[in-house]
This record gives sequence, structure tokens and C-alpha cells, in this order.
Amino acid sequence: MQVTVTSTDGLKRELKVAVPAKDLEARVGAKLDEMKNTIRLKGFRPGKVPLAHIRKTYGKQVMSEVINDAVGTSSQEALAQQSLRPALQPTIDLEGEIEPVLDGKADLTFKMTFEIIPTIEFTDFAKLEIERLVAEPAEADIEEALQRLADNQKNFAPKAEGEAAATGDMLTIDFLGKIDDVAFEGGTAEDAKLEIGSGRFIPGFEEQLAGAKAGDKVAVKVTFPADYGAANLAGKDAVFDVTVKSVEAPAPVAIDDEFAKRFGFDELAKLREALTTQIKSDYTRMSRMHMKRAMLDALDAAHSFELPPTMVEQEFTQIWGQFEQEMKSQNKTAADLDEPEDDIKAEYRKIAERRVRLGLLLAEVGEKNKIQVAEQELSQALAERARQFPGQERMVYEFYQKNPNAIAELRAPLFEDKVVDFIAELAKINDKTVTRDELFADPDVEEHEHVHDENCDHDHDHGHDHGHDHDHGDARPAKKKAAPKKKKED
Repeated sequence: MQVTVTSTDGLKRELKVAVPAKDLEARVGAKLDEMKNTIRLKGFRPGKVPLAHIRKTYGKQVMSEVINDAVGTSSQEALAQQSLRPALQPTIDLEGEIEPVLDGKADLTFKMTFEIIPTIEFTDFAKLEIERLVAEPAEADIEEALQRLADNQKNFAPKAEGEAAATGDMLTIDFLGKIDDVAFEGGTAEDAKLEIGSGRFIPGFEEQLAGAKAGDKVAVKVTFPADYGAANLAGKDAVFDVTVKSVEAPAPVAIDDEFAKRFGFDELAKLREALTTQIKSDYTRMSRMHMKRAMLDALDAAHSFELPPTMVEQEFTQIWGQFEQEMKSQNKTAADLDEPEDDIKAEYRKIAERRVRLGLLLAEVGEKNKIQVAEQELSQALAERARQFPGQERMVYEFYQKNPNAIAELRAPLFEDKVVDFIAELAKINDKTVTRDELFADPDVEEHEHVHDENCDHDHDHGHDHGHDHDHGDARPAKKKAAPKKKKED
């Protein structure tokens, strides 16, 4: 095999690989020799088919298989020979006519084009200063959690005859919805339960039943939201003929040992203990999330290196596709944006560059320091994923067993967290005590801010091995861009 570097331009590389016809012929001969003892042809006893006859019958088919194998193995060998690590799967283009190669009369030559992983000079992680927000749960947090449980377990008792319904009361109603005096599908129900103030019904519906009494008939007039799920109802005015069959008021729930038994605890003290543990876990999770976010910001600011253009373009395409889908779900178009589309694209391209930069950086830190995800850790993550689908656990396990890419997506955030922990051990972490509201304040931060995005997973199984399946990702900027706003009316 002969490998020639035909082009180098920044991170872009082009190789020409030539596999001699004699090497292909040797591989074909070996395969045909393997076949002779198992092949069955009419007129010949098993194992007695002449090799020349086998070649005549199957030679071209076997050569085609050999060529495919040769392209795969030779491309990997070419990368190893040149000590090159592609950022994405190389593009392979065969050169010349394929027929002479199939006939064994010409060498196999092909061109490989790809972008390489850039050289990354790490900053001194010991000099990084990362702020970590911390807070301690207060007794009021436990009481609040208990009260939320009680609210979810609330009981209702009938109100006195003739007593009007108020916010928080539970009504039992029959209703018939009409648009232009014509009943519409899905607008009818009997013995429906409605808690006034719950927000379960369309805007304006519940409020009009406040003050109603058992036995009352109320004409509720509403307008379906413009983005309502049923297109035939969206934006339409409707009238619901409602019959109030009963009115019940919430009855206080005693928070005691009997209450605790509803949740499987022997006594209230055990329930309080479990809630305390859960709340502390939530505080720790939020604290780590803030620390990780601050670390990603610091790493992004401390590193600058050339990015593989194709990786950035793929990442941008994925981000922009999500943005367009969000626009579509809100029934909005470019005319509704309050800033030029080109400016928004430029901002999202910066986000794409950040994601790729941080993804490559974390991958290199992991490789250089031999950070790996243990099979036990992966098995535990898979078990946790399966528990999210009660009754379908076996299907979940089978899905992951049959889909290597899905396993890679499961491994990626585990690997990333281990790299973050590694850097945190070296960096200077400064704890800042804050209130609970400050700890949970930022609505723009997603609960799992992993650099890896499972909806955008490139194939990296091609000639370089970072010891994991994750080389890029979804590192968000300090402030995530808000959804497009409605353009101001003139």
C-alpha cells in the first residue's frame, strides 16, 4: 500500500491511497481457498469443486467484497501511518474505472478527504478559579415540601347547600361546547372534575365558574388560544353550556404519622428524613450545575485553537434546525423576529463554535489523562434509563444492546462528568454561600448542561480512538438565547 499526502490546508487533509492489484489478488485467492471446502455446486462432490471453477463463478463477487474491505482497512492504516486523527468520518472517493480493478488488472486507488483534530495546548488548570454557589436547606424548606405533598393529597368535602364556588374548590360539571351554535368534537363531557384555579382548562373557563352553585347552569364564553393543539379550534370563539352538579371545598390534610404512611413510611419523622435527604441532593445537584457552567465558561475563555469547519457547520445546522422548529411550534415566521435573521444566525454560529471547542477540549483532556467510563458505571446508567420506562425495561435494554450509537450517547455525559471532576480537582473552587432562590434562580440553565447533545451525535469511530465516544458537543454559553419575541406593532 502506498500513501501520498496530496493536500494540506489548515486542518483539511487529502490523502491518496493505492493498493496494488497483486495484494487484492492475494486476498481474493485466500477467500476462494476458504470457500472450496464449503461451497456446493451441481455436478461436484462437496470439497471437490476445482478452484478455477470457483474463481470463474464467484471471482468477481469476491473481488468486490475484497475491495470494500480493502478500502476500510487501508484507510485506517493510512491514517495510522501518517499519525492523523480525523475529526469526522473521512470522505472516500474511488479514482479511475472500477471494472479493471474488479478484473484484477489495475491497482485500487482512492482519495481520502477529511479534517483533523487540532492540536490543543491546555491552560494550567491549577490557575483556574471557579465559583461554586452553595446553600444549606432550611427547616422552612422541609415544611414547604411537606405542605406540597399535603396539597397534592388534598381531600374535598361538599359545601353547604347554596354556597358559591371559589378558587381552590372542586366542581363536578357536565359541559357541551359550541362554535357558532354547532357542537364540536371533543367539546363534551359528563361528571368532569375541575379545580378552580388549577389552570387545566383553557384560559377564562375556570374563572367564569367562580361564584356558581350546585345546580347552576352557566354559559362560559372563551376564545381558544391561537396556538391551540387542534387547528380547527385555534383562535375560535366558543360557548360552553355548563351544568354544575356539585361544589366541594378543600378539606385540610393533617400532616402526621398517618399521612406519612400514605408514602410508605412508618412515621412522620421518617418521611421528614427522606425529604431532607432529597432536598440536600437537589441543592448539591444545582450547586454542581453552577460550578460546571462556570468551569465551561472559564475553559472557553482560556483556550483558542482552530476548529474543524465541518464540525462547526454540522453543529450550527443542528442548532438552527432546533430554533426553526421552535419558531414553527409558536406559529411564527421571520417577520415576527425583532432582530435580523443574519444576526441571530451569527449568534448561533458562535454557540456552535463554543460547543465544538469545549467538546474537543474535554475529549483531549480525557484522552491525555486516560479517563474512561467503567462498564459498571455504564450498566448503572442503563439501569437508570430503563427505570424511566416502567413495564418496558426489557425493550429498553434490547434497544441499547442493538444500537451502539445509543450506548455512545449514554456513555458521553458520564465521560464528560468525569473530565469535569478531574479538572475540578486541579482548579481552585471558591464556594459562595447564597440563598435557595439564588441557587435555583437561573431559568436559562438546563438541568443537565452536558457538552454532549444526544440529538447531535457525530460518528467518531474512524481511525482515532479517544477512549470514549464523545468528541464534541453542546456546551451552552453563559446565557442561552431566548425564544424569538413578537415584533412590536407600529
